Parts: sequence; C-alpha cells; structure tokens
Amino acid sequence: MRRALFLLGFCFSLGTLAGGEEISPLQKAIAPLEAGVPQVGVERLRKLIAQNLTAPEREVAELKLGEALVQTGAAAEALEVLGKTSLTTSSEAVFWRAQALAMLDRWAEALPLYRQAAQEKNFPARAEAIFGEAESLRALGRREEARRVLESLELVPRWNVRAKLRIAQLLIDSADLTAADHLLRETRPQELSARNQRRFLLGRLNLAQKNPGRAIETLKVILQRPEGVSHSLLIATLFTLAEAHLQAGSAEAGDDLLEEFIDHHPNDAALPAIFARLDQLYRKERKPSTNELERWMRDPAQPRQAFAQWYFARSRLRAGREEEAIALLTQLRQSNVRAASLGEAELELARLHLTRKQWPAAIAAAEAAKRQNPAPVFQERADWLIAETNYRAGQLEKAAAIYQRLGQEASARSADALFDAAVCWLRLDQANNFAADYRRISNDPAQEKTQAELLLEQGLVLAAQGKLEAEERLRKFTREFPNSPRLSEAWVALAELAFHSRKPDLKLARENLARARATNPTTAALERADYLQLWIEDAASSGNQGTVIAAASNFLQRHPDSAFAAEVRMKLAEAYYRRGDFANAQTQFELLAQQKPEGLLTEKALFFAARSASSSMGAGSLDHALALLDQVVKMGGELKWAGRNEQAQIERRLGKNSEALALYDEVLKNNAKPAEQREALCGKGDIYYDMGAADPQNYRRAIEFYEQLANEPGVPAFWRNQAEFKKGKALEKLGDKPAALTTYFSVIEEGERPKVQHEFFWFYKAGFNAAHLLEETQDWKSAVAVYRRLSAVGGTRSDEAKARLTQLRLEHFLWEE
Repeated sequence: MRRALFLLGFCFSLGTLAGGEEISPLQKAIAPLEAGVPQVGVERLRKLIAQNLTAPEREVAELKLGEALVQTGAAAEALEVLGKTSLTTSSEAVFWRAQALAMLDRWAEALPLYRQAAQEKNFPARAEAIFGEAESLRALGRREEARRVLESLELVPRWNVRAKLRIAQLLIDSADLTAADHLLRETRPQELSARNQRRFLLGRLNLAQKNPGRAIETLKVILQRPEGVSHSLLIATLFTLAEAHLQAGSAEAGDDLLEEFIDHHPNDAALPAIFARLDQLYRKERKPSTNELERWMRDPAQPRQAFAQWYFARSRLRAGREEEAIALLTQLRQSNVRAASLGEAELELARLHLTRKQWPAAIAAAEAAKRQNPAPVFQERADWLIAETNYRAGQLEKAAAIYQRLGQEASARSADALFDAAVCWLRLDQANNFAADYRRISNDPAQEKTQAELLLEQGLVLAAQGKLEAEERLRKFTREFPNSPRLSEAWVALAELAFHSRKPDLKLARENLARARATNPTTAALERADYLQLWIEDAASSGNQGTVIAAASNFLQRHPDSAFAAEVRMKLAEAYYRRGDFANAQTQFELLAQQKPEGLLTEKALFFAARSASSSMGAGSLDHALALLDQVVKMGGELKWAGRNEQAQIERRLGKNSEALALYDEVLKNNAKPAEQREALCGKGDIYYDMGAADPQNYRRAIEFYEQLANEPGVPAFWRNQAEFKKGKALEKLGDKPAALTTYFSVIEEGERPKVQHEFFWFYKAGFNAAHLLEETQDWKSAVAVYRRLSAVGGTRSDEAKARLTQLRLEHFLWEE
C-alpha cells in the first residue's frame, strides 16, 4: 500500500506534439512515463544519456530517469541519479528524491525534502509534496503536525477540475444546458488556463442558450486578457465570437475581431479557417467593407497577402464584377505561397472559366489546383472538373480517359464516372454508331431485323460496361423481338447483369440462364452461359469447391477452344488448391502453363503449381517445386523475385539455410518490389533467429535484419510490427528483457498513432508480450497500463486485453484513481 500511495505517476510534460508529428529523441524517451510504462522510459533514457547531449538536455534526461526509476521501484538507483550536483536545486529532483527516500522508509530524510518542494509555490506537484510531508510526519509519529498539513490541502484545487470542465463541454455539445450550467457554476478553478477554459465554456453555454449578447461579453474577456490562453483556445474563442455576432445580427462588429487577429498574425497556421469565417461574416453584412483585404493585398506578408487576394476576388464576384475577380484569381497563381486551401481558389477560377466556356483556361486552373493540394479527395474533385470541361469541349477521348480512371478508383462516385466513360466510348467508337444507326433504322419498318440487332448490341455494350440502362435495353429486346435467333444472348446478358449487380441476385441469374437454354441458344450464348454458371457456383459455394470444380470441368469439356478456357482452367486449379487437393491443383496449373506457354496466366500458373507441389506430401515434391520456380524466375516477369523468395522458403524446409540466405540476398540486391524485399529481409532474420539456438550471436544478426526492415521508410504496418515483434523475441532470447519490452512498447505506440495504417495481428502479439514481461516482474500497474491501451484500440483481441485488464485490477486491487 505504501508504494501505491507514493508512486503517483506524476509526469511533467515537456511539450507533447500532436499525433503523427515527429518528436525529438528526448521527448520520445520521456513519452512512456506519461503513458504509464516507466520501464520503457528507463531503457530509453539510459541509452539517450550515453549519447552526446547538451548540458540542459542531459539535466532533463537525468531528472526524468530519476523519476522513472522511482516509478519502477528502483529507489536506491534513483537516489544516485537525482543526487547529482546539477539537480540539487531542481524542485522536481528534490520531490523525486523525497519519494525515493519514502520508498526506502527513510522518512526523517524525506521530510525536509518534501517541505522544500512544497515551499515552491509554482511547483506543479506542490500538492503531492504537501501530501508527502504529511505522510513523513505520520511515519515519524508527529500526527498533529501531519493533520495540520493535510488540512492545508483542502484549499488546493484537486485533479477533478479539468475533468469537470471536460464534462461541461460534453454537456453543452449534447444540449444538456441545465446540467452544464450547474457544473460550471460549482467549478471554481484557480489556474489561469483552467479559468480561461471555464470562461470559454460559459460563453458557449450562453450562445447555446440563445443569449449571444452575454456570450460576446463573456468571451471578449479572453481576448482582452490573453495570458495563459493557448493558441487553440484563442482560435476557438474567435470563431465562437463570430458565431455569436452572427446570431446577434452584428456581423460588422464580429469581423473587427477577426480582422484584428489577422492584422497581428499574418502567417498564423489558422489563417485559412479564419479568412473563411471572416468571409462568412462579410456575406451577412449589407455593405461589407473591403478596406482591410485591400490593405493586406498591398502588404507582402505571406500567406496573408494570398488569402486576402482570394477573398477580395470573392467580394468582387458578389458585387457582380466577374472580370475583375477572374483577373485577381489568375494573378494569385503567380504567388510563391503553396497552401492546400489555396487549391479551392483555383477551383473557383476553373468553374468561372467553365461557365464562360473558356475550356483551356478552365483546365489550366484545375491543374493548378491539383498542384496546390495533393489530398486524394481534392485531386478527385479537380479531375471531375477537368473531365467535365473536356467533355463539354468535345474532347471525348480525354474526358473518357479521366472518367475511366475515376471509375476504377474507390470512390463514392465511381459508378457515375464509369457511366460517363461509357457514354464517351459509345459516342467515339462502336456504341455511338449503334445509337445513331438505331435511331435511323427504328423509323424504317423494313429494317426490323437490323433494328433488333442494333438494340441487342447496344444492350450488350452497356451491359459489358455495367450501365443501368443495359437491363432496360435488353428487356426491351426480349419483348419486341421474341423470335430473334439471338434471344438467348439477351437472356445470358440479363443473367450477367443480375450476377454483377451491386447486390448479386443469384436466383435471378439462374432463372435467366434457364430461359437462355430454353430458347435454342446460339453457340456464343451457350459458351457465355456455361462460363457464367462457373462464377455463380463459385459465389454460392460457401467454401465447398465441389460445385465449382464440376462447373469448370463441364466448361472445359464443352468449350476446349474457348477464349475463356485458360481463365477457367486457372479457376479449376484454384478450386482444387483451396480444397487442399494439391495434386490435382498442381496438374491443372502445369497443364495451363503447357497449353498457353506465352499466355499472361503462365507465370502465375507455374508459380502456384510450385506452391501446390511444395504443399503436397509426394516424394520429391519440394525438388519439383524448386524446378518450377526456376522456370518462373527465368520468365523474368512480375513473379520473378516472389519465386526466389518461395525457393528460399523451400530451402529452409530442406534444412539448407546457406542456400536460402543466398536466394534472399539475390532478391535484396536486385530490383525486386518493396514487398518482395521486405519478405527477403524478414526471411533472413528468421533464418538467423532459428540458428540462434546453436549460436546466440545469430540472434544479434537476426535483430539487425529486423531493424533494417522496421526502419525502412514507408514500410507497411504489417511488416514493421512483425519485424519489431520478432526483434523483441530475439532480445528475450539474449536475456535483454528491458530492451525487448521497449521494442514491444514501440509497436503499441505506433499502432495508436492517428492517420496511420492499422495492423492488429503483430500489434497484439507485441502488446501481449510486453504485458507478459511486466507481469513476470510483478509490475501489475504497468501491465494494467499496457492492457488498457490494447483494449482501447478496438482490434481483434481487444476483448481479450480487456478481460485480462479486469482480472489484474481485481487480483491486485488496482482501482482507477
């Protein structure tokens, strides 16, 4: 209980950067203390102190090392670190020395240090120091003195102030204004920053209560007394004031506040949002003044000058002076300022040119917009405008190419893009001729057969392009030309549409195929019907590959010379492979490679034939797999280096580590894809790890490769986390459990960063290993901290982490403070 009482885990923040930004080595070393895992902090700080640091950096690092050592229970070592001359005058060092002495029951020595720390009025942990003083007095039997010291704490704001303010903010957001009002009134923070935060929330509360005048009065105090106001709170206050003035109908007064801020902060990071809010106020004013915008345009301070020119152009547009606005926006392109938000200015210019049918100018502005803002969503918006301009300018090939590309991207508008691309292709090529011919021939009764052909061909083209009109065209064909010899082809196409719809309708697809087979089908219809049957069975198989194998075999028997034969045989081989029938899979893959030696599927067939052989239990199967993979490598195609990696894995299975290492080296020394090089790096590390049992030095070699893989720029999370986890395992084998813990913890940190690719398999393996190491040392509090982080991620093993977290809390009385 004594240790739990004094290891409060108080960390002094040195300036944590926002998630996703780079942090300094010192900040990175200190971060685990604030995360509740001081063991990692000890490991990192020791390594950092061994480097060449400046005197101030060394002092901070040593102070934080002493703090971390206290939190990990290494009190004696902490006293050695904190007793250095350079730290004797530091209140933080004095406080943590007192904590270390208290852990060692050296209360008489701890008491004067606690008092010294408590006398520092601005010391962040003054309350903890006062509490430590009281506990020292209690331990020494001086109970009355201890009581008086504890009474002094009743006047010190406790930790719940920040929590109360946060609760008040949530209540306002959820419109529970009465509860928010009550909480804010009972909360009386003493710290300036907390008071400003409370005042801001009161202003928001007034605004939510439809009392903008009172909100303005409350919030303006923050601007008048900005001491202790953070940048984010200042910007939020400006925006809330602007909203209050809008609500009060006093936009003219609201814009003064924003203009004053812009005037004094010409390169503030929040300028894009501030100008946008200022423009919102201008739009609400009857006669907005543009004097400030014009003055800023003459001032060279950037990026203020560029934003002022953009929004002055907007004001010209609202005044009906379009030519002047276009000139201003065109000149803006010559600015050296590069800001993503200025891409919107270029898009506005592009739309102006588009409405004026100035096609080249519109495209040039949209291209300039793309150069300003590389964000994928913005790039897509610009591409849509460029495609529309080309389409309206009659440049159908260019428009079709852009629509086609947009249609292939994962976008909410991909279907629209494919539709527009289809329209372009039909107008440019065969479909356009079909449409024109259909309009002409439909008016000629003598051309009924040709009309039917054109209607069917149009439907088939639209169906091939996945357009909604296809079904209507095809059904119209079946109604108006029920005796056409090509009726079966229409029913097959309708079956394909049902199968390929956004929500595949297998029942309707089967019904339409039955209609096709019942209408004296053409050879082409039978071929496509049997081909579609295969994919229907595949979609409905639910893991049972028997029906897929039967459908594929039926197709190959009926249509051995079909253009689809190679694809169907590949599907047959894959079905055998998924069923675990590696012998038949290998046969089909190799047969495909023999029948189509120059085909696009040959390399893939040989590659998977080798995998099938290596997965079978036949004699000499591994040697045969190596031979097949040699053929893949000799083809020099996309799978060349993947083939070498497969060979290396087989050599490992054969116990030929030297040969495997040589193969991996070949991959690494050549122009293999990044994924293949990563596999080779990991493979080399795995080999040396396996060889570590015979020679522990091999674990260090394995670590070198894992580190190279983990530190590769842009490495995907799957590979980075895997490498870090395996590095940690190797460190454990070497007996360096602190370094292993640090390595595992880095995976947890990386996995929690916002806006990064998430990977859960290796992430959780590393996280649970970190927690297990902490449990081995009976450091339950730190283990709980790790499990808490693992459970918060929400991945595949989140519940498992949560369960272990609950168990540890119950077993070791680790309740939330």
